[in-house]
Amino acid sequence: MGDVVSSHLDEDRREMITARTREWMKEFSQVYEQQYAVALFNSVRFEIEGGGGTQSQLLHRKDPLAGCTIFSGSLFQYLEENRKWRNRFVFVPKDYTINLYESKAAHERGLHPKLTINCAGYKALTSMEEYMELINKSLPGVKAKVGSNPFIKCATGFPLILWHPYARHHYFCVMTEKEQKKWHAVLQDCVRDSNNGLPENCTVKTPAFTDAVRLHRQARGQYGTWDMMCGTPPQILANLVMETLHPDIRNMIVPRLKGKMQQRQKNWMLISDAVYKQVLTQTTGQYEALVEACEAQRGPLDARLRTDMDQIITSKEHVSSKIRALVLPKAEQILRTNIQPYINSILEALMDPTSRGFAEVRDVFFREMVEISKNSLNGGGKEKMGENMERLSMLAFHPVKMQSCYEKVEELNLEGLQQRFDVSSPSVFISRAQILMREQMDNAVYTFEQLLNQSLEAQGDSDMCKLTQRCQDRVLKKYDYDSSTVRKKFFREALLQIIIPYMLQQLAPSCSPELPRFKELIFEDFSRFLLIENMFEEVVLQSVSKDIMMAVKEAAVQRRHNLYRDSIILTNSDPNLHLLGENPQVDWATKFGGDEPEGSVSSADEGRGFGRRRKQVVSMIQLDGVPLPYESCLEVPGVELIPEEDAESKEEENEEDQLGKAEDLSPKSPDSVNEIRDLINPVVEVAVPVSKEQSEVTNKTEATTGSISVEDGVEEGVTHVTTVVETVPKGSLGEKTSPQAILQQLLASKKQEVDKEEAAIQNAIEELEIAVQEDESEQITEISAAESDNESSPPLVTDSSSREDSGFQSPTSEGPVDSEPQPITNGLNGEEKIVDPVEVEVVLS
Repeated sequence: MGDVVSSHLDEDRREMITARTREWMKEFSQVYEQQYAVALFNSVRFEIEGGGGTQSQLLHRKDPLAGCTIFSGSLFQYLEENRKWRNRFVFVPKDYTINLYESKAAHERGLHPKLTINCAGYKALTSMEEYMELINKSLPGVKAKVGSNPFIKCATGFPLILWHPYARHHYFCVMTEKEQKKWHAVLQDCVRDSNNGLPENCTVKTPAFTDAVRLHRQARGQYGTWDMMCGTPPQILANLVMETLHPDIRNMIVPRLKGKMQQRQKNWMLISDAVYKQVLTQTTGQYEALVEACEAQRGPLDARLRTDMDQIITSKEHVSSKIRALVLPKAEQILRTNIQPYINSILEALMDPTSRGFAEVRDVFFREMVEISKNSLNGGGKEKMGENMERLSMLAFHPVKMQSCYEKVEELNLEGLQQRFDVSSPSVFISRAQILMREQMDNAVYTFEQLLNQSLEAQGDSDMCKLTQRCQDRVLKKYDYDSSTVRKKFFREALLQIIIPYMLQQLAPSCSPELPRFKELIFEDFSRFLLIENMFEEVVLQSVSKDIMMAVKEAAVQRRHNLYRDSIILTNSDPNLHLLGENPQVDWATKFGGDEPEGSVSSADEGRGFGRRRKQVVSMIQLDGVPLPYESCLEVPGVELIPEEDAESKEEENEEDQLGKAEDLSPKSPDSVNEIRDLINPVVEVAVPVSKEQSEVTNKTEATTGSISVEDGVEEGVTHVTTVVETVPKGSLGEKTSPQAILQQLLASKKQEVDKEEAAIQNAIEELEIAVQEDESEQITEISAAESDNESSPPLVTDSSSREDSGFQSPTSEGPVDSEPQPITNGLNGEEKIVDPVEVEVVLS
């Protein structure tokens, strides 16, 4: 692989890449320095004048993932060096980077990971077909034929692939579909969080960077949304450089690639990854130097702004009015003809899936509340309550539980509007909506935790279910209001992201040549804070904002979107609530869990993260039917050794059938100590009648000597007799019988059984002889007569032992089914009387 990269990326081409990147970063640095001063002016002005939107009803957690990890588990990774699959232990910390270790033990020892993946810009795929489609698009001149095999064959039927347009691809696989779904949700969450790499709390650097990127792309004629605006600023800059550099490198190198189609695709991906790493290294260093230079000038700029703020604002208003007079008539014309007819369509396409997603967030939160209430009603105890609250606290960051919410928003489709307004794809809006949904879920959970903790401290935990229900109702009402506010803001921002670039592109040919003359109206001392390009965009923004606000306000009236009207403001609805936001996060494990020594963590608590261990948001995946320890470093055969799926399935079925037959034929071994003892000293249970004249019988074991004939005719010695009395409602207890008398009764019953069997066999033989000699009609008559005679005759079965199956039974000896114990009518002395059965256990030596 190194030979392929070095042969096509020689020293001259690497120098060309460095020069192109340096030139591009020089142009961007000029724009960024200008936008940094403008962003600083807007930040200081907002700080002085104040303002802002409505206050949120829910509390905000400062550090939601403090002391937590997201996920850890094992999966198979494809190693391109030796073309083999190996098991790797994956650890995902709270920064959502993917760390792969040799084994779980290597991670616990604190060793460095084999690989660390930053998922910004990646896509998580679950099928080779989808992956090959993206590969074919990345190489227009090298397309795979329909049905052709990919250059990588997955070891299982459940692949997981991380695809990037420029960087290295990563291939994984798991053993079951359940694993695949959970891992896919985890990978998607890593991509989602990594793409959101620009911190919103940076009120100067973040807006300066985003405006600089947008203006730099517009200067090159690239308007509209951009999918690769994801990751940290150096990553975004690398994507910007690769946007123009990548096609040029591809046109130079791809025609020179040799080998089969799959090999050329693989080699090109290696070359593309090497170019991207080189560009990313260069953008990282130059961006850090650029930010450091701008931050060094922040102090003097801030002092000048606070001194001359009024004059700067007055000068800006004066210049803006002149630009407005030029731009507004043209903007209104474009707005009436090309935008207003489509505003409602765009808004409808945005609102339906987004509202369903936020409604699903509410339902997921409500279901978790129901589970907690059930636990309180069923008497789960404090420890169980602590476990439930620990899981609830991380609900917003549980990718599997939140997956149903994210899937609702993924239905967002702007088809038919993308080409008109130059929207590359709706992924920008989908990602933003999902981030907002996660924030709202965490706000709701955190507010519920604080309210419940306050109620427990004030009222105690005597009626936990009632307290939970009250806090739940309060939180849901606040969530409905906040989610409405957040969605309306999201809709306005999305409409502006779609419409403003389109209007700027339409107005640029007629307005751009006239804008430079307005620079003369700005004082030189204020020229760093007032840029004509920014004021031109603000005028365009103001021209369309009214229509956007009206469209969103009209949509709020429709009940199906569950939006509050702007006139409804829940001010001071809970004035003391925001005081709870200053309280530390509740440690439910300590509050409801047992008092454990510090540092001791039980095996049950290890997965939950109690004690000193870090809490893990997503539980480990437990595989059913995997005999080997899944966290060990296992090796999967190479691609050439992997059998076909059909052959594997047939072999597995044959093995299962053979195992099933072997299990049926093999003798069963005793499973317990008692069973082994029974095999050594067999126990025979016999029900013996007791007469009323005898003394009362009690439960007792007595030693005795004697012998008894079992079913196979073998004489067995008797060592102990255990008497167990069973209570029969209609009978009375008989008198106590000695062990010797019980032995005599057993021998007599055994003899009666043998006589009965011989009589039954003889009777059956006689009936068969009669049936052969006589005709069919007479046979039926005689058999009926014989049956009637037999029914009228006394039964042959006279005691409990005679009811056992002898292996051959004539029709004349059939009696009632012995489903229940029947009272015995023949006593020991031959009298007809009902007595109670006594269960006797005879231990054979």
